[in-house]
Amino acid sequence: MDALKKEEFYTIDDIYALPEGERAELIDGKLYNMAPPNTRHQRLIHFFDREIGNYIQRKNGECEVFPSPFAVFLNEDDVNYVEPDISVICDKNKLDDQGCHGAPDWIIEIVSPGSKSMDYMTKLFKYRTAGVREYWIVDPMRGQVTVYGFEKDIVEQYSFGEEMAVGIYEDFSITIE
Repeated sequence: MDALKKEEFYTIDDIYALPEGERAELIDGKLYNMAPPNTRHQRLIHFFDREIGNYIQRKNGECEVFPSPFAVFLNEDDVNYVEPDISVICDKNKLDDQGCHGAPDWIIEIVSPGSKSMDYMTKLFKYRTAGVREYWIVDPMRGQVTVYGFEKDIVEQYSFGEEMAVGIYEDFSITIE
């Protein structure tokens, strides 16, 4: 009879001990290595950063937009650490030099071939239970965006080219061309 293999359990200290240039996320003590993003991924991050940042600036808003890599410590523990592609944080008390402590108001993840189940399942559950108000999954391979408005318990599906209303703002929408 084979002995049961003990699963490794990691903490935020392990994230900071990674070799230079390596990135990973930590969800409930499980380490998930991150592959470098491709050009399309980076263009989408830049697009959202610019669109959201310009909107906040025009409205003299209090929220801030942070593109990855940006540390988000979702819970008050040492076993959850993520780097969303885009984080929008409206509560300045959650921010310090290390990153965001607590749930951002709005998170956008851009799906990569290797991150599909993470973005659509693991992070969806984690973000919802942590208190994220809105979560967008942008899937460039399918040309679709899935919008989860957790406060109003809504899920909407959009195709690239369609106008997408931003739930945390009343007068803001985005169209990915």
